[in-house]
Amino acid sequence: MSIQNFVVSRDDGIYEAFPALVLTEKGKLICVFTECTSHTDRSFTRIVYKESLDRGRTWGEKVPLTEGTTGLDYFYDCCSISRLKDNRLVIVTNKVFRNDDTDQGYFHESVSEMYIGTPEGEKWEGPMETPVRGLVPDTLCELTNGRWLLSSHWKSKAQGYLEQILWYTDNQGEDWFGPVTVASQEGLHLCEGSILALPDQTLVAFLRENSNQGYDGYKAISKDQGETWDGPYRMPLPGCHRPVARILKSGKVMMTHRFYQGGPTGYGSNQNLFAAWMDAETVLETDYQKQWIRVLPIDYDRSPLADNGYSGWVQFDDGEIYIVQYIADDSPNCQIRGYSLQEEEFILTTGPNLAQKPID
Repeated sequence: MSIQNFVVSRDDGIYEAFPALVLTEKGKLICVFTECTSHTDRSFTRIVYKESLDRGRTWGEKVPLTEGTTGLDYFYDCCSISRLKDNRLVIVTNKVFRNDDTDQGYFHESVSEMYIGTPEGEKWEGPMETPVRGLVPDTLCELTNGRWLLSSHWKSKAQGYLEQILWYTDNQGEDWFGPVTVASQEGLHLCEGSILALPDQTLVAFLRENSNQGYDGYKAISKDQGETWDGPYRMPLPGCHRPVARILKSGKVMMTHRFYQGGPTGYGSNQNLFAAWMDAETVLETDYQKQWIRVLPIDYDRSPLADNGYSGWVQFDDGEIYIVQYIADDSPNCQIRGYSLQEEEFILTTGPNLAQKPID
């Protein structure tokens, strides 16, 4: 196996986490992430980004996107970044207000704000508030008809479990419709969705289940551009946290995710970043026994207080895949690390019978 590691950002004086990644039209990488005092101390937060002009081998200095939040009545959580079909860039930040609901685990007043950037990210306009509420805003998903989908999660006040919801706009944010329920089921904490648009515009939302039991990941499916959803359907991906799914140039689907095996919770309880690889047939399959998935380990967190696994990734025109995640490992806080690999790491495609699926 040949996976190369790179330092995207390491600042031992601050906790760096929850990265997202985009590849611009001209081949620049932009990694946006959150600075915090620590994972559980948000007395200071700030959204920053870094750029790489050499495919992630080296990175420039941190550039602040937002203000620092020391002494303010809100803090920043996760962020995302995407590239629109006209090559403009969109960063979505998650602003969480400090109040009684937040203290009780309800995040219905958390706001998702957008920054619109030029194609190479030299200039950013914003923040622009959206009606999207909840935590961990997904990468903005743009459909071929121009519709934008923006998804997040919150705790249902009806049944007390986490549920994934979304809002959509058909005029680039002037008017929004929602919330639409993507996945909600009593007994399951469904959250941190990653919405993937297949070539026929069928949508699949990959979901974390957050009961801390090591349960499988789930998915929901929409065939009407996100207005209604079927599911959730269980996937053979145990301990799947914070999925990030994209289509590879081969037509296969790759999804990076933290592996959490269950058991004790808190720092040190999860150590691995995995990448799952599957075909479109599996993506749409609802029968658990018919979903054929290969899982590749990307990195292991050696820290006694391991803290890792939120990720982002892109693929270059020549096929190279570049992944970012945050990880403690040998840092006193957390750092952002990059990984380079080829799709051939998942499966051998030459030689007799090597590309065939197993036979029952």
